[in-house]
Amino acid sequence: MSKEMALIEAMRALAPHPAARGLADDCAVLDFGGEALVLTHDMMVEGVHWLPGQDMADVAWKLVATNLSDLAAKGAEPVGVLLGFTLGGGDARFIEGLAGALAAFNVPLLGGDTVSANGPRSLGLTALGRATHRPPPSRAGARPGDTLWLTGPVGAAMLGFEALRDNSGTDSAAFRRPCPRLAEGCALAPVATAMMDVSDGLLIDAARMADASGVTFAIDGPAVPFPVGLPPARRDEAMRWGDDYELLFTLPPGVQPTVAAFPIGIATNRNISPVIIDGIAPNGPLGYTHD
Repeated sequence: MSKEMALIEAMRALAPHPAARGLADDCAVLDFGGEALVLTHDMMVEGVHWLPGQDMADVAWKLVATNLSDLAAKGAEPVGVLLGFTLGGGDARFIEGLAGALAAFNVPLLGGDTVSANGPRSLGLTALGRATHRPPPSRAGARPGDTLWLTGPVGAAMLGFEALRDNSGTDSAAFRRPCPRLAEGCALAPVATAMMDVSDGLLIDAARMADASGVTFAIDGPAVPFPVGLPPARRDEAMRWGDDYELLFTLPPGVQPTVAAFPIGIATNRNISPVIIDGIAPNGPLGYTHD
């Protein structure tokens, strides 16, 4: 078990409120005044989530987009964000990027906090949303026989990171400026039996949803979409890399999604592995973890 998972396990005893969803979902869901308030908080660290010297306008965009992606996985409409900001170089560019992201996703900045510190910078954002369907989908609703769907390709962020790192001149936008699937999440919320966003890698996130649902996902490798130009030899790597922010969801047998999506597998009765690909349990780390 990673240090991250060990810490989460230890904190579960501190989070008995139903809104916390057992600390096993993308967001907290709080019933409030006849509405369901959806809350999430994600952090980014220099050298881990963005490259040293990277344009801080892109960092700001990604910080907003990754948090809104969690709201998308619950079918929530964003209502505001709170920023936790460490002062440093490129602050003016960060504000430019933040303004662009807030305008693009039609979400206001409501407040936050600023600090100064030594060492790599860390940034945090809390996103608040309003559920458009109740109850909002969780990771825990998939049942044997459900079809597993994915809204878009995996591996584009990996290629974008490499393009940016190597200064190759090829497109790096998928890594720098991901786009949360907010409209798709709202459309899917009434029909999805389970849903989450792909942030740490398709395989590890599918395994998390399978664990929460008590099923195994049998993934059809050739059905998984990848970006044009990705060498076939790198497809396994792309399924483990992460940062793609597509929606992974399940639908009952025979039900078709109302958004563009790819059927990539099926939920089966639980076996020894939460995920199998073409009949085989994958070896090694399934995706990104904080050790």
